[in-house]
Amino acid sequence: MKIAFTTSTGDIIDQHFGQCKNFHIWEIGPDEAVFLEAISVGEHGDDEEDRIAARARLLSDCAIVYTMQIGGPAAAKLVAQKIHPMKTNSEVNLKETVERLQEVLRGNPPPWLRKAMNGRTDTNYEL
Repeated sequence: MKIAFTTSTGDIIDQHFGQCKNFHIWEIGPDEAVFLEAISVGEHGDDEEDRIAARARLLSDCAIVYTMQIGGPAAAKLVAQKIHPMKTNSEVNLKETVERLQEVLRGNPPPWLRKAMNGRTDTNYEL
């Protein structure tokens, strides 16, 4: 499943969803995790609503977005597109987050994660 991270360096989840300039996209499964690409965010529209909608469209093929902070309206837009927002509240190591997620995927993922995995057409994982 594809997961987006808000990061300034590629090493740490350290950005606010609405203010980050890049999203790092990973393909993550129980046994393998691969960095796919960094997506740059340009200026989209004159107001916050337009910027949030544009970011959500950029991430439309992701199941989850890990971010340090996200506002309620932005989180609601992601959820409406079946993208699950995950807020860390502080800077966390991106690779350690990927490894923890893989451990969960190898075990018994919680219902929201199973739903996120099964809601993506690009997912090939059996649960």
